[in-house]
Amino acid sequence: MEDILFSVIVPVRDEERMIGPALERLETSFAPGEAELIVVDGQSRDRTAEIARSRPRVRVIPSPPGRGGQLNRGAESARGEILLFLHVDAALPPGAPNLIRAALAEPGSVGGCFRIATEAAPGRGRLYRLLLKTADWRSRYTRRPYGDQAVFVKREVFEKLGGFRDYPIMEDLDFSRRLAQEGRIVRLPARVRVSGRRWEKNLLGNFLKLKTFPLLFRLGVPPKRLARLYREVR
Repeated sequence: MEDILFSVIVPVRDEERMIGPALERLETSFAPGEAELIVVDGQSRDRTAEIARSRPRVRVIPSPPGRGGQLNRGAESARGEILLFLHVDAALPPGAPNLIRAALAEPGSVGGCFRIATEAAPGRGRLYRLLLKTADWRSRYTRRPYGDQAVFVKREVFEKLGGFRDYPIMEDLDFSRRLAQEGRIVRLPARVRVSGRRWEKNLLGNFLKLKTFPLLFRLGVPPKRLARLYREVR
């Protein structure tokens, strides 16, 4: 069997509307034999796992719900040299595989990420679009990538770090902070297109969470407490 360079790991739960288009995009981005596509299903109650299993290039792994644990489950079964963690509502930019290869070939690099561009639903007003735009600024200026930025990492580095911690929230920021201690994180200028669906129900609440929760986490507020606050804000 040809060696697999990339392992693309997509954690999902109840995503039957999103999973089909997401996998179609990945099958276009990566040539057969270039990547394995791993969907880690967190006990979906809809047809998410069934739809994913219908794709011949996709491997579906069952897991208890919880993003950090799901990502670790996918990484444990991965065979690629490069692990790419991707949200189901994120679309990679053109030429993503070559961009990632080039980033990891840079001296001292251990992983990296993309910038993001959150796409507003049609008909949304100017204030809504402005808030989405300012929310995306963090992907340009932050030193630590978040999970929605399509984080990629060398497999051996991921294993050395012990993967993601089993946090109910902020597992991505915790991982990127530990990753930065191992070497350079390359922030690519190309953008991952992300659906604005998470902003639809509570725009101001989600904007507040985005701006304050990372700071609270850095100040030492436990992830379990942040998760309770997150549910209240949402």
